[in-house]
Parts: sequence; C-alpha cells; structure tokens
Amino acid sequence: MKFTDGNWLIREGYSVSGAVQAYDFAVKGNTLTAYASTAPIPGRGATINAQLITVQFHSPAPGVIGVKLVHYAGVRDRGPAFQLYGNEGDHTVIEENEQEAVLRSGNLSVVIRKGPEWSVHFYRGGERITGSRAKSMAHIVEDGGQAYMREELDLGVGEWVYGLGERFTSFVKNGQAVDIWNQDGGTSSEQAYKNIPFYITNKGYGVFVNQPDLVSFEVASEKVKKVQFSVPGESLEYFIIDGPDPKGVLDKYTNLTGKPALPPAWTFGLWLSTSFTTQYDEDTVNSFVDGMLERNIPLQVFHFDCFWMKGLNWTDFQWDEEVFPDPEGMLKRLKEKGLKICVWINPYIAQRSRLFEEGREKGYLVKKENGDVWQWNLWQPGMALVDFTNPDACEWYAGYLRELTDMGVDSFKTDFGERIPTDVVYFDGSDPHKMHNYYTQLYNQVVFNVLVEKFGKNEAAVFARSATVGGQQFPVHWGGDCYADYESMAESLRGGLSLGLGGFGFWSHDIGGFENTAPAHVFKRWLAFGLLSSHSRLHGSSSYRVPWSYDEEAVDVTRFFTKLKSRLMPYLFHTAVQASEQGVPSMRAMFLEFPEDPAVEMLDRQYMLGDSLLVAPVFSEKGDVKYYLPQGRWTHLLTGDTVEGGSWRKETYDFLGLPLFVRGNSFVALGSNDARPEYDYADGVELGLYALEDGSEASVTVRSMSGESELVVRAVRAGNRIDFTVVEGSGKPFSVRLHGTGAVSSVEGSGASLQEGQIQVEAGQPAVSFSAVLAV
Repeated sequence: MKFTDGNWLIREGYSVSGAVQAYDFAVKGNTLTAYASTAPIPGRGATINAQLITVQFHSPAPGVIGVKLVHYAGVRDRGPAFQLYGNEGDHTVIEENEQEAVLRSGNLSVVIRKGPEWSVHFYRGGERITGSRAKSMAHIVEDGGQAYMREELDLGVGEWVYGLGERFTSFVKNGQAVDIWNQDGGTSSEQAYKNIPFYITNKGYGVFVNQPDLVSFEVASEKVKKVQFSVPGESLEYFIIDGPDPKGVLDKYTNLTGKPALPPAWTFGLWLSTSFTTQYDEDTVNSFVDGMLERNIPLQVFHFDCFWMKGLNWTDFQWDEEVFPDPEGMLKRLKEKGLKICVWINPYIAQRSRLFEEGREKGYLVKKENGDVWQWNLWQPGMALVDFTNPDACEWYAGYLRELTDMGVDSFKTDFGERIPTDVVYFDGSDPHKMHNYYTQLYNQVVFNVLVEKFGKNEAAVFARSATVGGQQFPVHWGGDCYADYESMAESLRGGLSLGLGGFGFWSHDIGGFENTAPAHVFKRWLAFGLLSSHSRLHGSSSYRVPWSYDEEAVDVTRFFTKLKSRLMPYLFHTAVQASEQGVPSMRAMFLEFPEDPAVEMLDRQYMLGDSLLVAPVFSEKGDVKYYLPQGRWTHLLTGDTVEGGSWRKETYDFLGLPLFVRGNSFVALGSNDARPEYDYADGVELGLYALEDGSEASVTVRSMSGESELVVRAVRAGNRIDFTVVEGSGKPFSVRLHGTGAVSSVEGSGASLQEGQIQVEAGQPAVSFSAVLAV
C-alpha cells in the first residue's frame, strides 16, 4: 500500500505521523522501550497535544531482535497470533549513554540514536545491515478513520530481496508491491496460495513481520531504497534475523516459527492421481496402477481426487457408492500392490453434505454476525466453512478423518483454505481479517495431527496447497493450479524457490501442468524437473496423467527418472533431515549455497537439490538450455563428464537428460534399490566422491528411514592419496567410487578391496579406515 506521492508529498486522503525524535527511554527486564514523538518536543509546552509511538525492542533468541510499534495500546487483541518458539533470556544486553541506547543479542545489535532526529540502526558486529530513519516508523490515518502502522527499512546498493511466500512473479522482489493475503489465483498471477510475511536479502539477514492479517509490502517500489511494510490497526511487530549467511537466517527463523516435520520416506516416491474431472472407478484405477507396473515404472502413492466423493456433496468424507461400491476392499487390494493411498479433502461443507446439518446444529460452522451459518455457492452449492477455532469442531472433523485412516487411507490432500471470508464471526472471537490467512494453519494442523496420531512422528504427511507462517511444520506443499506449458513450468519453479526461502523444506507441483493437456515434449521435460524435486506427483484437471497417454518415450522418461530418484534416496533423505533440523529447503535457490557469488543472485531457472546436486530444468522442446556453474569442478551425474565452473554454459539435451551436476569436494550417496523409495539406505550404498581436491576433505551421512545416522564416512586427500575413515557405521557393506580424480591404482586397509573400479568395504563400522592411492 502506497502512502506517499513521490518523494516529497503525501497521497491525498492520508495523514502520516512519523517518528522524528526519541523523547525518552525505559528498560524493564530484557525489553528496551523508546518513546518516539511525531513532532519535535523542544520544551515542556510541546508535550501538550503530543503524539507518541511506543517502540519496544526485545530478543527472543540470540541474533534475533524484535521491534514492536504501538500507537494506541488500548486496542483489544482478538487474535489469532502466530505461534512463536522464542525464549526471552539472558542473551540480551541493554546499554545506554548520552548519545544512544543499545540492545545486543548475539552478534546483532540495534542502536537508537538520542537527540533531535530519530533513527534506528541494526548492526552485525560493526557492520550496519539495515535501519529505520526519521519518519519511517509512522501512524497513518486514512480519510474515513482507518488507521495503519508503517515501517520502512533501508536497502543497500546491490541488495536484493527474496521470499514473501510462494510467489510466481519475478524471483527477486525488488520493484514489486506484495500483499500478504492468501488467494486462489493459480500460478500465473501476482496472487499466491502461500503468503509468508518474511523476506531474506543477499546481505545475510531476514525480516519477519509478526502479523497474521494483511501485510502490505512495497519492496523498493514506493521508495526505491527501502522495503516498506504496513498493516491496518494500531500496532506492528517485526523481527530482524541475522544469519550471518542465508542458511543461518532460515535456521533462526524456523527456530522461531517451527521446523518442518520429516516426511516419511515413502512420500518421496512417485504419486499418481485420478486427475480432477476425469471419469474413473476401480477398474480405471487398476488400469493406471497395473499399467505402471507392467511398464516397470515404480509407483508409490495413488491419489483419489475430488470425485471419490459424490459431486455437490463435498466435503462429506463418504465414498460415492455408485462408483466405489466396495471402497474398503478396493483400498486393501491397492495396498496389497505396495501402494500408499491419498484422498482429496477440503474444509468446506456443501449444503447437501451429510455433515452440514450436524455441523449447523452443533455450532461447528462459521457464522455470520446475525448467528446464521455463513454460506455461498462458489465451489459447492450452499457451501459452509468448518470453524476450526472451536475445539469440538476440530475433533468432529478429525473423527471423520480417523474413519478413513482406519479404512486404509495414508495421507490427505488438503486442498483450498484460501477463500476465507472476512464478514463472519468465529467461535473464539478471532478477528476475521486476521483469520483469513491464519485459517489454513488450523485446517492443516488438524489433519496433520490425525496422521501423527495414527502413524506416529515422522510418519505423517499431507499434500497441502495453502499455508501461512508455521505451515512448514505440516509438509508436504504443492504449487497449485498451473498451465501445461513451459512458462508455467518456470513460474512454478520460481514459486517453489521463493517458498523454500520461507522455511518450507518440501515442495511439489503438478508434473506436466494442471490446466489443459501438455504437448508430449512439455510433459517429458517437466518429468525430469518433477522427479528431481523433493516430491513428485502426476496430476491434472480434465485428462489423465499416465505417461503412455502422451507417447511411448514419455514412458521411458518416467521410468528413467523415477528409478534415478529411488537410487538417490540416501542422498535425498539426508537432505530431508537437514531441512527438518535446519529449516533449509531441499530445493535451494542458488544464492543459498553460493552467497558470495554475485552471478547467482538472480538465478531462478536452476537450483541446488541439497548441498551437492545442481539441477537446471530444460524449458524448450529442442532441448536447448543455458545455465550457470559456480566456480569449482563439476561432474555430470549421468555422463560422468567433469567441467570447470565459473561460467555460463549452453547445451542441448534429449529427453533423458538435463544439466545435473555434482559439486566438487562432495559425496553423493546412491542406494542399491531403484524400485521404491523405502529401503535400507546404508546396505550396499555406493558413495560417489566427486573431484576431491588436494588438501581438501569431504564427508557423507547415510540415514535410516527414521532419520538416524547409520553411516558416516570422511575422506581427506593429500597428494595422490585419499584416506577414508568410517566415523559411524552399523556394520553394513558399502562401496566408494571416485569421480574426477583419476583412476585408483591400489587400495590399502583391511576389509577394503578394489573391484571393477570401485572400492568395496566389507563392513562399515566405526574406526574402520582405508586409503585409495591414485594413479599418477
């Protein structure tokens, strides 16, 4: 929202009162409070009819400083509020002298200047990273009486802003106006399903605006050297989070707002859907499943979309008996084929649903101010909305989910949650404007908790579309409704990379696009991208997404990349544990891994999959692709070709290839099973060591399916000798293959031998060591 008219004037219809002077300060416990006047106060007489903005500085964790601006403190906070996990404590130091007041937290400090001109400065050590100048913090009143609180934070030369949720617009947000307001807008507009009031910059700090309601950002747009954000009301809170690098920012941000849960290993396999409006019954489903098996394409999850329930009745959690007369038996038969089952749900209750009258009588549906049930006809006739602020309504909704999990359902696609009205009354009295974005958090939490209750910790996964702050705790999320073309493939990737910069560790998208039916070449290019994403699903709108409906080569491409992903599971599951423990996404924007390389700052058509794999999807029928390799030696995972980085490359790939490079000085663990994502990753794992330089070392961790370390190996190179040490191990055999270092002439060490170019290790146990001598 813009309040100024150019650099000098205020827009017509607004009155802006900005902080201009620090009148005085107070310290209470670990909180430093500054009282900022909106007009100079040179003497006692000027205190009459004065206006103050109360600014509280505090720290929930080392390296994180919170700032709360309050104009009128008497406004009742009706909620909801984001759940934060900070711990105000002894890490905070507050100091004052004649010139300034300072609050320190770890290596981050905030300095408030005393004297006639208000200014706030945030420092990392001795380096100023951002700040707020005179009149930036402001109370604003619109004609008609609506009040807003505003802040403007400085941007430096060459500073880029990223994040703000799953945004499909330009990856770098400079120059954009962004409203944090969940909407069902597809992937081809400025609207977003997952709006997160958190951004990160290439200077290694982040800003989290702790407001669940509409936050309006002007990112170097209204004022080109500032990020402005504003909210309706009389208070505004935000946090400055120091990294000091981008990964450190995400770690601290997710410490504050919640770490992603670790999804079960089976979720990383290929998901196949009925699609949306297609005709299907058990015979159709079996033709899909058996067709995949007959073509040797590993399939892990089968998803039933909306019409598993009868049309006009959504949501009633009842199988359409005319199409599925024996649902429990059908699910049992599908599970006997090794499949997990997912079904579509949403939080909306159609008037024809068996749940509607029960929900109305018991007060489980959101109401209008006059006490009537809120209803409309968009999506389903007479549709109502479950009131998840009512604990009894949550338990009621969860009860129907439990019936389905008892029947054999393993996961729920939690669709929708964005079209939430504001002219309603909630059971707990929550502010409906704040609930618009927050509703999805309550919805997904109820569903996720049922799955945790049924299957246990780290065994639960939803497939969610909408989200807000904290939603990363309930994976997995997918990108929503995209078109079946290269442009939507690219915008989907931009959205996923932006979402990952909000602490979301796991993300998927509709392979081949949701709307329309992709040409075969688009589908095949999208397959490679989709199966090199954290999660992979074939899903569409009005046509089936089985690969043979495109052409036979699509079958080969699906098989190739599905099997490749299964072999990559030891590497991918370790990456998943990193996401869960550190808040760093599985699919990483390039600047997360290479924050010192200015060439990667705007890249949005390639990404790092974990620490070591670079993926550059192909967005053309002919296979032409242009991508950038950062400095160092890179080895193509599929061809074995090793090249020097630090430059752009332009190449052409067939449908069974794409730029898929391994970073030098790193390991990639390949598993022994290409048929499914669930297996013993440590047993027979091949540890690929790539381009280890003289004087360098690398390490690799292979996890069990519960996420525990089962094998840790460290490698150190000195000249033509590489020494390996098993740091942790459970006694299972493994092998090591060297890439980009030349041939191995001999192997030293008991229990290790050289066989067909690989180092075979009989048993990976702690303290086992061996050495590879390289041919000169």
